[in-house]
Amino acid sequence: MSAPNCLVTNDWICGEYLRTRTEELADATLQHVGITVVSVLIALAVAVPLALLVRARPRFAGPVLGLTTLLYTVPSLAMFSLLLPFFGLSAALVVTGLVLYALTILVRNTLAGLAAVPAETREAARGMGYGSLRLLWQVELPLALPVLMAGVRMATVSTIALTTVGSVVGRGGLGNLIEDALPTFFKAQMLAASVLCVLLAVAADLLLLGLQRLLTPWTRIRTAPGGG
Repeated sequence: MSAPNCLVTNDWICGEYLRTRTEELADATLQHVGITVVSVLIALAVAVPLALLVRARPRFAGPVLGLTTLLYTVPSLAMFSLLLPFFGLSAALVVTGLVLYALTILVRNTLAGLAAVPAETREAARGMGYGSLRLLWQVELPLALPVLMAGVRMATVSTIALTTVGSVVGRGGLGNLIEDALPTFFKAQMLAASVLCVLLAVAADLLLLGLQRLLTPWTRIRTAPGGG
């Protein structure tokens, strides 16, 4: 007598589910990755100019930091509901909400990274004839990169988690599979989608950590014993 099919017995670990739903899992994963990447890139493109504005005009620090912090406290379902009249049931709705959440982390980390640049380094660059723009691109941003990349890593992992909530409008990547499985308590689908979310977060963090190390080789330089 053949063993019962794990799909029929609704087991948590089911190789048959993975074998028969590979394309579905791949499509959901690709959607999840796409939404995450677009959201983080847009958030970064907005956060860096905002941080530069705050640094140049300190009077804007309170309103900008206060607003981004306030947005982060709004529950995700409420955020998507507030954005619904403007974007409808679209991927833009989810991406916009995720961008707003990521701004809090990225703006603060960008400011912290820029503030950590030594004043004497700035003065030395100005003494060598560096203008404001050249100073920013060739001195300040490279030195601020470790702290900035730490913010990007945190924002990316957070965005991967929050993307699942986009399932309420059918744009949640792996979250769609989790939501579809809940009414029938489809164990294999819930577990597979959840594990893939965790693996995505770990892989993204490691990838960004590797990129950070590649872009900041000077952070790995250690002084030899005896000052050599």
